[in-house]
Amino acid sequence: FQAAYPDENISKEDLFYYVYGLLHSPDYQERYGDTLRKELPHIPRVKSYEDFKAFSDAGRRLGEMHVHFATQPIYEGVKVDTGNRRLAPEDYRVTQMRYGKGKDKTVLHYNERITVTGIPLEAYEYVVNGKPALDWVVERQCDKTDRKSGIVNDANKWATETMHNPRYPFELFLRVITVSLETMKLGKGLPALDILPT
Repeated sequence: FQAAYPDENISKEDLFYYVYGLLHSPDYQERYGDTLRKELPHIPRVKSYEDFKAFSDAGRRLGEMHVHFATQPIYEGVKVDTGNRRLAPEDYRVTQMRYGKGKDKTVLHYNERITVTGIPLEAYEYVVNGKPALDWVVERQCDKTDRKSGIVNDANKWATETMHNPRYPFELFLRVITVSLETMKLGKGLPALDILPT
């Protein structure tokens, strides 16, 4: 990489974030999608330092946002229906979130007291390990006991004892909408993949 851009001072951190940005490029994912299913990612060098910098800067922003996903802003573009009740901390207890009728992903029934509507479908385009990030939240932020092991996954206990916020699972879902939309926006804003020959 230093040989590709001899007049620039590229740090290991710049390169790390370049790779992270590159892996979020729709152009990269389309071009190398079949290969990525079978082997380690091919990391090409882009032709210009300006493009390298664009990928690195986007990767830095993505990395910061993904590491600190639980502190990202709550997405404000949804409607939260509480049946016109004022909610107490215990009203945020979650057993298992579920999507709307017919798996309508614009609707989330958080629990019997809280329903979220107007979830943008674009938020489900951000996929982590083969599944939309929002699906991971719905699946993991629950209260259930594994039949075989007896291990209890209680998101409510984590929320109150560790995060000191009984609204944590609810807020996490809304924060991950922000993360998902911003991730897709940053990815789509990356330059076209114009690479150097190997």
